[in-house]
Amino acid sequence: MASESDQELFDKARGGDADAYGTLVRRHQKRIYRLAMHMLRDAAEAEDVTQETFVRAYQGLARFQGQSQPFTWLYRIAVNLSLNILRARKPRQHTTQDSDPRVEGWLASRAPLPGTDPTVVSEQRQIAAALCDGIDSLSDTLRTTLILVCIEGVRHDEAAQILGCPEGTVAWRVHEARRKLREYLAQRGFDTSGDPA
Repeated sequence: MASESDQELFDKARGGDADAYGTLVRRHQKRIYRLAMHMLRDAAEAEDVTQETFVRAYQGLARFQGQSQPFTWLYRIAVNLSLNILRARKPRQHTTQDSDPRVEGWLASRAPLPGTDPTVVSEQRQIAAALCDGIDSLSDTLRTTLILVCIEGVRHDEAAQILGCPEGTVAWRVHEARRKLREYLAQRGFDTSGDPA
């Protein structure tokens, strides 16, 4: 069943095949969690959003029209649930904690070579924390678009379907988010000659 497309699995799940839906969940669970984690910055809330995304998708299988890819539909559910949580939160100061899994993920993807100077590792940690803080400082709209396109690797046309906006709007939001992120990092003394996002 693992070699079947998402659409084939959705069709089977609509017909009552629980194993097909289970395969879809396993296939997309990590990506949905990672998206929610980037948006919410809270592991417990990201876990809740991940679970709720698949519960709502299962309940809405009959309503899925197939006009988009199933994964974009799942992403849209996860984005909407995450945005609802963000809107319900009381305003609070965003500071990146040393244990922020986003920082650890960024560092893991750029693992230093053995024997690298500890100062370099410390600088990388500071850059990662500043990058996360900069992303957190963006509006929900810009942050969500940046996360989808630059972190999750979703194509502009797919992001447009997920966000319910034109593809050109996605391109502008990515451009604007990157500009604001470079500005944020420059104000904090980080070199922005390379593209951080």
